[in-house]
Order: sequence, then structure tokens, then C-alpha cells
Amino acid sequence: MPFLSGSLSFERFRVSKFDSETFDQEHLDKMMKHTAGNVETSSTENVHTGFLGGAHLFDQDFDLNKNVINEAVHFGIRIDTNSIPSAIKNAWMSMELAAAARDNPSGVATKSQRKEAKEAVEQRCEVEASTGKYRKFQPFALLWDTYHEMLYFGGTAGTASGHCADLLERVFEVELGHVSAGTIAQDWALASDRYAEMDDVMPASFVEGQSISSVAWANEHSKSPDFLGNEFLLWLWWMLETQTEVIALPDEGEVTVMLAKTLSLECPVGENGKETISAEFPTSLPEAMQAIQHGKLPRKTGMTIIRDGQQFDLTLQAETFGISGAKIVLDEDVEDFGPEDRIDAVRQLSDTVDGMLHTFCDLRTGTAWEETRLAMQEWLAPATKQSKRKAA
Repeated sequence: MPFLSGSLSFERFRVSKFDSETFDQEHLDKMMKHTAGNVETSSTENVHTGFLGGAHLFDQDFDLNKNVINEAVHFGIRIDTNSIPSAIKNAWMSMELAAAARDNPSGVATKSQRKEAKEAVEQRCEVEASTGKYRKFQPFALLWDTYHEMLYFGGTAGTASGHCADLLERVFEVELGHVSAGTIAQDWALASDRYAEMDDVMPASFVEGQSISSVAWANEHSKSPDFLGNEFLLWLWWMLETQTEVIALPDEGEVTVMLAKTLSLECPVGENGKETISAEFPTSLPEAMQAIQHGKLPRKTGMTIIRDGQQFDLTLQAETFGISGAKIVLDEDVEDFGPEDRIDAVRQLSDTVDGMLHTFCDLRTGTAWEETRLAMQEWLAPATKQSKRKAA
């Protein structure tokens, strides 16, 4: 499972209402009671979720020494589905209709024949599903940091993470909340007595003449200001280009940052489409600068970050603050880097990207923001406009 080896990809969920300060045998017993594979799914369109021991697709062994590491629980959840692909069902339906209409003068199936064909296909689906031929197993790695009340889900937020969250909430009677750029910002604002300022934050315009009231990719059902993730990446780009490669963190630490490998941009008002650039240093390419000069915002970027001597290479998604393809770059002198060290590295990586966003939020809700925004707008202005302003 990737949390203990290989590259890291995850999104996070805040865990609340857990009934214990530690994860004990009684909690493992609950996992064992709901182990993946205990319930066979034989009917169509059926979904069953269950826990895995964390080692592989069929691991049903749970043990405190194996699963509880460094005040975190490493395990898996498997989603079993038994659904006939729609292309196959459509093909069966076409075959049934063709057979029914063969002797009709019109060559078209009647209403009653279409009903019979539908019933025949449904019956065939039940029979085929019972054979297990179309059963699929989809495993996901999870790391539950009980000490920091955080769940790391080894995938992207969506239907699968929803099934996993439902299982955890049902079995452990907890509540899970998806962590995103907006929720990180709101939590920081609450802790820093800036909630009123954060509540007033609206999408900013960094291109002269462009007005933005909301971003095209915003979740209309969410009140979290996730657009701050896009603004953060643009600010980070500006900082690295014009100010410094070292970002100060609120805890008085520092992180050295370099944007690398990949960059995805999109027009916030949905007019100029999307653009993805793959290069060693994508932000140095003319097309990258032209994209943001035309008002596009970063939605995802690769980066290298170094903090306290530890280097991470990763890709950060702006709105969700989801991390993908993260590699822990070890020093050549490091010989023993075990599971506990891996979990500490996951924590450090999360704290570091959050800390950089906290630094931006402090600026974004402070008195110096307008001056910074205008400086970024000047940076993005085409060279001809900059020359005219200097001449004036």
C-alpha cells in the first residue's frame, strides 16, 4: 500500500466525534467484523464495501502491531461491484429486439415485444451477475492519523471516497469532512481571529480590465472559498519569479519551493478554455506567461519543496489541495527509513503545503493585500504596457 512505500497520492478528510484517544483492539475488531469479502455481491448494480488489512487486495488480517503505526492506523477499504457494463446490456437488448421484430411486417418490434425484450435482458443480467463474471474489486489505501484527527484517502474525492467515508462513519460513528483549500483557509481564519475578513473574501482580478465574481469550476453547493487555492498558486508563482524562492511559514519555519514538471491552467470565467504544459520548468515557458496574462489561473502544478532538509517532489491540485505522485527524496546517508518515518513524512508534507497556504491567507486577509495584487497585476501586464507606464 502506497502510504508505506512508493509515491504518495491522497486527499484528506477531517475526522470528528471519534470516541477514543487511541486506536485499540476493540476498533480493530470492528474492522474485522466488516472485512471486505464477508458479503458476496451477486445481484446487479450492487456495491459492497469492506475493510482490508492493508497489505494486498485479499488481506483480511488485522493486528495492532501491524496496523497501528506511529499513532496512525494503516489499512485499506475494498469496493466490490457487480454491474453488467451498459454496452453489453445494450447489445443484448438490440439482439432481443431484432429477434422479436424478424417476423413483423413492419420490421419493428411492437410495444409488448419491447417490454418482453426488456424483461428478458433483466433476467439475463441476473443470471450473468450470479456467475461472478462481472464482479470487480477496487482497493484503496487509507491512513487514519488518530492523533491529528485526519484521514488520508489514497485516491481522489468522488464516488469511491464517498463509499469509503460512508463505511467509516457507519462503523465508527464518526463524521468526515473533506479538506480543501477553502476549508484549510477557513480553519486558519477561525484560529487566527480573521474569520470576518475571510468571510468577505471574493475572487480577485489579476489582469487589468478583467472582472471575476466567481470561478467557472466552483462547486455551487459549497461555501468554502476553494478559489483561494488557485490564487495561492498564482501568488506562489509571482513570489518565485520576482521575490524569493524561500517562503516563510507561520510557525517561523521556512520552505524552499520550485515549480516543476507540469502546469494546468484554466480561464476562470470559462471563455478561453484549458491549457496543460509539461516541461522541466513549465512556468519559464512563454506560453505559460501568456496564459496567465490572458487571465487564466493555475489549477494544478508540479513542485519541489524542501523543509528542514527533507525534499518532496509532488503535484498539488489547487482547489482540493489534493496531492498526487509525491516522492520522498531521501538523503544518500539515510539507510533506515521505516514505516514510522513514512508516516512522519506524510504529516510533514501536509503541514508544509498547509503552512504555505496559511502564509498566503495571512496576506490575503491583511492590509497589504491590495498592494500585492497590484504588483502581481503589473507583473502580468504585457511588456508594451509596462514600458508605457515607466515612460509616463
